[in-house]
Amino acid sequence: MTAAPAAAPARKRRSTATDLALIASFAALIGACSFLPAIPIGVVPITLQTFAVILAGAVLGSTRGALAVLLWMAVGIVGLPVFTAGGAGLAPFAGPSVGYLVSFPIAAFFTGFVVERLPRKRIATSIPLILIAGAAASILITYPLGALGMAWRADLTLGQAFVFGLSFIPGDLLKNVLMAIVATSVHRAFPALLPARGRAATAPSAPAQPAPAPAAPTA
Repeated sequence: MTAAPAAAPARKRRSTATDLALIASFAALIGACSFLPAIPIGVVPITLQTFAVILAGAVLGSTRGALAVLLWMAVGIVGLPVFTAGGAGLAPFAGPSVGYLVSFPIAAFFTGFVVERLPRKRIATSIPLILIAGAAASILITYPLGALGMAWRADLTLGQAFVFGLSFIPGDLLKNVLMAIVATSVHRAFPALLPARGRAATAPSAPAQPAPAPAAPTA
């Protein structure tokens, strides 16, 4: 009679270990994408960091995705070269890209929050919906905070910084398309990786059982 209660803590430990492994894996992915060659446009280079950041939210969900980004940032702050071009420490947070860095965990959380509530059973709808979620995170979070950081650290007016940030849209759109395709593929391969929340894709309730036939009257 004690087997079921005893199994619950074991399942919880396995779930926690899995979550930690996924968070660490995506933190490493973000760091790896930071090592890839950047396109030097203006004062803020274009890298695959944003692809990996948004992918973390889309695949892991809001909480785990944001934690993966925060772990990557923490590892870089303590001195490991996981930022763009092998940067480390607090120096990247003192440059013109500070606003973009600050926006990353928020954007990952936002993307995950939205994707958790999207229908993901059909590729034809899943890819464009996840693409929209990633694009919304860029437009609503990354671009505004990035512009604030550039205006603060790059001697630009807020209007100039915002207009400059718009130059990232074509590249970000391509990265979001790739992100949506990868995220959809992961969801189809591992449907239990991101539990559904607040959407109609929850498991249907069991059909009602027919009422038992009335007992035959006795003499």
